[in-house]
Amino acid sequence: MNPSITAVVLAAGKGTRMKSARAKVLHEVFFQPMIRHVLLAVNEAGIDRCAVIVGHQRHEVLAILDGYPITPVIQEEQLGTGHAVLCAEMACGQADLVMILCGDTPLIQASTLRAMIAAHRQQQAPLTLMTTLLDQPFGYGRILSNEQGQVLAIVEEKDATEEQRRIREINAGIYLVDRTFLFDALCRVGTDNSQGEVYLTDIVAIANKQGLSVHTFVHPLAIDVLGVNSRIELAQAHATLQLRHNRNLMLAGVTLYAPETTLVAPDCAIGQDTVVEGNVRISGGSTVGRKCHIGSGCVLHDCQLGEGVSVGANSVLEHCVIPEDGMVPPLTYRNG
Repeated sequence: MNPSITAVVLAAGKGTRMKSARAKVLHEVFFQPMIRHVLLAVNEAGIDRCAVIVGHQRHEVLAILDGYPITPVIQEEQLGTGHAVLCAEMACGQADLVMILCGDTPLIQASTLRAMIAAHRQQQAPLTLMTTLLDQPFGYGRILSNEQGQVLAIVEEKDATEEQRRIREINAGIYLVDRTFLFDALCRVGTDNSQGEVYLTDIVAIANKQGLSVHTFVHPLAIDVLGVNSRIELAQAHATLQLRHNRNLMLAGVTLYAPETTLVAPDCAIGQDTVVEGNVRISGGSTVGRKCHIGSGCVLHDCQLGEGVSVGANSVLEHCVIPEDGMVPPLTYRNG
C-alpha cells in the first residue's frame, strides 16, 4: 500500500524583492495567482491532503483559495521556514509523508512531483530533497555532500564560506520527509544563524547526526522548480506557462503562427485546423470552432465562434457569438 502524503505549501511571506504592497503569492502568472498553479500540480500529482501556511495578508490569500480543498494554517509571526512547517503539525494528521513546497513556484509540474515521490519510495530514506544545478547560484542554499554523494547539510548564502559559495548544486526548496522524523527534527532546530530564524534546511544535518541517509532528487530544469522573487522572474514564469500551453494547442492540431506572442487562457478551447496569427489574445472562457482563422492583433474575450469563422486583423470582440462560417471585418469592435 502506498504511503499517505500531506502537502504543506509555504505562503506566509511578504516577498520584499517584488517591490509590491501585495503578498508575493497573490501576483498573477498566466491568468491566475501563482499559488494556484502550485496547488494544481499538487492535486494532479495525487497527493492526499494539502495544508497552506498563511501569514502576511492571510485574508487575501485565503480569499483567492476559496473553494480549493486545503487546510489553512496561520503563522502569526514569520520566524523562518522551519517554524512555518511546525505550525502545520496538526494539519498533517497521521500522514506517512509530508511534502513541503513553496507557494511561489508556479512552474512546478505534477510529473516532477510524482517522479520525486517514486524516487523517495525506491530509496527508502527518511528525507529526500529536490535540488538543481545553477551556473550562477548566488542567493540559494548550497548542497554539501561527501564523496559518496551523501548530503551532509544545506548552507544558506549568508552563512556560506567562499568555497561553499562556488558549489553549483542548490536547494530547490521542495522536500519529501517522513512525518515523524520531520516534526521531531524541527523541535531540535535552533536559531543560531545570521537571520535568527528556524531554518527548515537544518533537518538535513539532524538526519546525519542520527545516522539517517539523506537523498537528493536532482531536477534538470532549474526554471521549473525555482521560486519567483522579482517582476523579471514573474515575466519569465508567465512566458514559460504561455509556451507550455501553446505547445499543447499545437500538438492538438491548432496552427499558431507566432506562439511567443499568442496568449490563450487555459479556460478557452480552440478547434482543430484553426489558424491563429500573431499578437492574439483569447480569454474569458472563449470557444473557437474548427477551421477558423483569427487575424493578427485580435482580442477575443468571452466569445463563442462556430466552425469556419474568419476574424479580420486587429478586431476586438467581447461577449460575442459568431455563427458558423461568419466573417468579421478587420478593425471591428463589438461588445455583445
